[in-house]
Amino acid sequence: MSDFDTVLHPDFLVPMMPRRQILTGHSVAVRAGLITAILPTPDAKAADAREHIELPGCALMPGLVNLHCHAAMSLLRGYADDLSLMTWLQRYIWPTESHFISPEFVRDGSELAIADLLMGGTTTLADQYFFPEVTAEAVDRSGLRALLTFPVIDVETAWARDAESCINRGLALRDQYRDHDRIDVGFGPHSTYMVSEGTLSRVAMLAEELDAPIQIHLHETREEVLASVERSGVRPIDFLEQVGLLGPRTQCVHMTALGEQDIETVATHGAHVVHCPRSNLKLGSGICPVQKLLDRGINVALGTDGAASNNRLNMLSELQTASLIGKSQHGDPKAVDAWTALEMATLHGAAALGLLDQLGSVEVGKAADLIALDLSGLQYLPRHDLASSLVYATSGNEVQWSWVAGKPLVRAGVLQTLDYTDLAARAGRWSEQLGAFRQTLES
Repeated sequence: MSDFDTVLHPDFLVPMMPRRQILTGHSVAVRAGLITAILPTPDAKAADAREHIELPGCALMPGLVNLHCHAAMSLLRGYADDLSLMTWLQRYIWPTESHFISPEFVRDGSELAIADLLMGGTTTLADQYFFPEVTAEAVDRSGLRALLTFPVIDVETAWARDAESCINRGLALRDQYRDHDRIDVGFGPHSTYMVSEGTLSRVAMLAEELDAPIQIHLHETREEVLASVERSGVRPIDFLEQVGLLGPRTQCVHMTALGEQDIETVATHGAHVVHCPRSNLKLGSGICPVQKLLDRGINVALGTDGAASNNRLNMLSELQTASLIGKSQHGDPKAVDAWTALEMATLHGAAALGLLDQLGSVEVGKAADLIALDLSGLQYLPRHDLASSLVYATSGNEVQWSWVAGKPLVRAGVLQTLDYTDLAARAGRWSEQLGAFRQTLES
């Protein structure tokens, strides 16, 4: 019997822990889905393993954690661009979803998204969308790791007739995947403006009983905050605090419209913030004050949001944007530096999921969720600072290999569990149907 299943030999190792270190001359050994050794490369090459993989010119690092997405909405990529959030939702997205949402739509959109996610470096996804049982099946087939937060909303949808039905169906899904090694299921109340106080209180109670994660859109725009004050007399974050929904299990998505007291409230309750910079920029929603949050000790992770409001599901692009706009927003070139951006996409995402003991860094005993990026091109030379190259010089197309639990999902730039030709054909058929419907919306 071999000592290891796979031994990986990169030119550079970016372990993330210890922090801010780059290793050369080291290899990573994997057995039974776990990282079992980090060895000097000469010793690793002499080890007995079923497979040795040479990664010349590559940096090996932990897979990226995309903490907010609506995977099935990849079918709406480019469908309604250059609009404000509420115009985008009310005029195009909600009517289209009402007409088209079905298990088939979610299956095809989710698989298209997963291909995009894998090629952009994501190995762990937090997703929120209708028919999460269909997304779960797509995730399972693909080999990705995921948290699926089932939607909770007070209006009837194709998936559920009301919030009670959402919760019942979501809890059944959670039971179904209770013992799954890669898929977890949590609560996804959409927002304080789409979910009633009573429903949010019930979600808070159930999440505490089950020790389940919660993900909610929050403080996405200034208008949302003002409307909350007018409707309930309090800001959305304070509303969550009142109903008991704010705590270490809570992932607050977007958080662009924040005052000092809002930040203090998040810090007091130990909630996590999910920054989706490209989506927020594209919708003109604002910019999350990341460095302020980090300075206050708040954990900030990264998400792409859905392709309908981002167009790409590429975490390399996301962390680059997060760093660049963080500097501009704070007027400080040291704000959200390269290493911080990398940590937001790895360690911080793992922490928000409560999985820091399993994910986020290349350490012995953690899951072998890894990516190898080809940094052999001239644009990465000279190599003064590899972290700088990873954040500021990448185009988002560098991922050549991806492993989840030691299983290769991308091998030498080729998807292993999804068929490119099939995905393209299905996307083409949806393009015709959706395009025709959009014309009716615009007529």
